Amino acid sequence: MVIVVLGVAGSGKTTVGTMLADALHCPYLEGDSLHSPENIDKMTRGIPLTDSDRGPWLSAINARMRDFFDRGQNLVVGCSALNEKYRQVLARGMAIRWVYLKASPALIRSRLSDRKNHFMKVDMLDSQFDVLEEPLDAIVVDASAPPRAVVNRVLSQLGDIT
Repeated sequence: MVIVVLGVAGSGKTTVGTMLADALHCPYLEGDSLHSPENIDKMTRGIPLTDSDRGPWLSAINARMRDFFDRGQNLVVGCSALNEKYRQVLARGMAIRWVYLKASPALIRSRLSDRKNHFMKVDMLDSQFDVLEEPLDAIVVDASAPPRAVVNRVLSQLGDIT
């Protein structure tokens, strides 16, 4: 099973995704690690990515996920996957379980203001919420809950995936 933990920057994708992967005894893939240097440079300068910027990045994540899916191995991925079009690219050729970390702009603004040494800055938050299309087919979890509670809720809703 491939599980994608999605949400805007600062929603807790990396924290929850890593904890979820540990609980499932499988690898965690940080989607941001597959951004091109050009994309990271743009975001560092406060320039929102375009669909054409995101296309190769989403395809690269899909390729990594497909490798695990085709081998029948579990994988947890952290990726913003902000709208349906992006999720379709990610899911191309496989079934994915989506976990949406839903958060208010105020919570995310607070978290991003406290975050240091990350390319995603608080002044880009509005662009993330502007393109966000909440998934209809996801496990939806309140991102303001403690990470352990979020993971436990996701695990209870996933059921037996072994």
